[in-house]
Amino acid sequence: MAPALAQEAGPAAGAAEQAGQAAREPAPGSVSGAASGGASDAADGPPVLPYRPSVSSPAQLPAPGQLELELGGLVVRDGGARRASLPYTLKLAFTPEWGLLLGGEAWVSDREDGAPRLRGVGDTAFVLKRAWLLGEGSALGLELGAKAPTARDGIGSGRADYSLNGIASRDFGSVHMDANLNFTRLGGAEPGLGRVQTGASASFSVPLDDKWGATAELSGTYRSGEPGTAQLLLAAAYSPHPRLTVDFGLARGITRAAPDWQFFSGIVLPLAKIW
Repeated sequence: MAPALAQEAGPAAGAAEQAGQAAREPAPGSVSGAASGGASDAADGPPVLPYRPSVSSPAQLPAPGQLELELGGLVVRDGGARRASLPYTLKLAFTPEWGLLLGGEAWVSDREDGAPRLRGVGDTAFVLKRAWLLGEGSALGLELGAKAPTARDGIGSGRADYSLNGIASRDFGSVHMDANLNFTRLGGAEPGLGRVQTGASASFSVPLDDKWGATAELSGTYRSGEPGTAQLLLAAAYSPHPRLTVDFGLARGITRAAPDWQFFSGIVLPLAKIW
């Protein structure tokens, strides 16, 4: 989930959760499995913990001191409108319980039906995250986010938004669930529309083998004065190494207010071990 933007931009952040699950419990291809398998794998460092490509974020944080990058491509088709973007997220945990996220869209190309195409950088979100680890793959999380209006008019809202996201993560046998409930106070609202947008999502991930995983997710938003949105996301992830995950998938709008189709792919990898 791209911090504070996911409910607006769709799957900017799932299937890659299978690699993230490796960071929480021993499994084939996990850091625990790698450590037991040989010192050379352990010397490479801890595994990545993907947040993309689903709307839902896991409650857990990456390994403390490891700076991780999530970068992808997203294409949204809604009637005659087309929008393409490069969503990114930088994640850094100070401890297993506290961390920071920086995310947004590195580039956006947006064309409404019958209107000229707009290009430029997107808005930028900053998130402070707190995790409560309960053991055995279960955890609770809380994210406090602020979106800076760094996008040009027509691409972004032009106003700062503030969000609160509650997270519950749990394992049910081989199935991992991430459920999110968030509230975003929008910086600007048209007459007759509410200032607070509510978002809810639940993703369910399952490993297919030691390298492949699959995810299904339902998510949606509600805002007073306008129709609610809902979408179904399906994704797959491939982790050739615990420190690298590649994902791809699609999302289909269920309600008329949601985009018709979204197609995405991305990668998660560590950038540096800061401490």
